[in-house]
Amino acid sequence: MMNLMNILAEAGEAVAVTAADATTTAADSTATTARAAGGGDMIMTIVMMAAMVAIFYFLLIRPQRKKDKQVKNMLAALKVGDRICTIGGLYGTIAALKDDTVTLTMGSLQNTIVIARWAIRSVENVALENDAEPQI
Repeated sequence: MMNLMNILAEAGEAVAVTAADATTTAADSTATTARAAGGGDMIMTIVMMAAMVAIFYFLLIRPQRKKDKQVKNMLAALKVGDRICTIGGLYGTIAALKDDTVTLTMGSLQNTIVIARWAIRSVENVALENDAEPQI
């Protein structure tokens, strides 16, 4: 009887060991799949980050650099006699230029003011009505 019990106990242990091996194998295969999926998630995250950087570059950074370059070229090309508009909304004609200041004449009374070169918003191509001689 003792032998029978020993045989049954050994058979039970073998079944338990086989079940444990199967569980371990299933867990290893799930972990491998999870690692593979994690690697795929990592690559997808890197691709998405690169796409976001590209979008920011083409929608924000590149146009701003282009605009800055145009403003820099416009300020470098200023000459006496150009009609300008300042960032404060004043219109005038350039009377004199220095390194970083501009002297403007404004209106029919030829009032002059000195402004910083960076304060020029745009160069105007047309004369304004307040530049015309007053009609009496």
